[in-house]
Amino acid sequence: MNRKWTYLVAALAIAMALVSSTGCKKLRARDDLNKGVQAFRNARYSDAVDKFKEAIELDPTFPTARLYLAIAYFQQWIPGSDEPDNGKMLEAAKEQFNKVLQDDPKNAVAIEYLAQLNYSETQGIKDLDQKIAKLDEAQTWYQKLADVDQKNKTAFYSLGVIAWAKWYPTLSVARAKAGMKPEDPGPLKDKKAREELRAKYWDMINAGISNLNQALVIDAKYDDAMAYLNLLYRERADLAATPEEYKGDIGQADLWMQKTLDMRKLKAGMTADVTPAAAGGTQ
Repeated sequence: MNRKWTYLVAALAIAMALVSSTGCKKLRARDDLNKGVQAFRNARYSDAVDKFKEAIELDPTFPTARLYLAIAYFQQWIPGSDEPDNGKMLEAAKEQFNKVLQDDPKNAVAIEYLAQLNYSETQGIKDLDQKIAKLDEAQTWYQKLADVDQKNKTAFYSLGVIAWAKWYPTLSVARAKAGMKPEDPGPLKDKKAREELRAKYWDMINAGISNLNQALVIDAKYDDAMAYLNLLYRERADLAATPEEYKGDIGQADLWMQKTLDMRKLKAGMTADVTPAAAGGTQ
């Protein structure tokens, strides 16, 4: 056998060994993923994290393992808790979700979790400016989610909720300064304050209403979206420039409040009808 042929055979043998080794690692990575999923389902999140990490070490190009790792960290995070380890879980989850997005910028699952993380972080924040800043971050992520998944009703609903969450505390302060009780009808008695707030918040409130309506286009039975439409119309009424405008918004609020009640009664009735017999008979 000539020397060239010997080198070729040796090179092929090495290449086959590398392919075999790579294939073996990928198989082991998928086995670790399955074990991690099983641990996750049994609420053994720490064990799940270990298995997902092992899967990534064996196959760094395994996006599913990294996504599951991020979710396992997320599952161990408790919103509002000041425990140091809790903060570590939050940061670890964010890091892994962002790594998923580095390779797949339109991964809707990672985007939705990051949106939820940022929104949930607002729990326990007492400083209004800090809370608004965190709501802005959540809004950015939910807008990204709406952009990549235009049929995601949660994205549009959450954008409406965030609009309300940013507006309501400011309105409450303004009403208190004007000497108005929560149950007092509007609009705001302080005309100057009303005009300033209208200039600042009117477009944001309208965007919130638009997003909630879009959520209802996707799911016409979305009663939570109906409930927030009631709130945004009712609280937008405090910025009304005329009595007619005020009456119009209150009328819309009352309409959506009634639709919410009707839909929830309908859903409750549908749930009550799903008896064992109706669901498939008795054994």
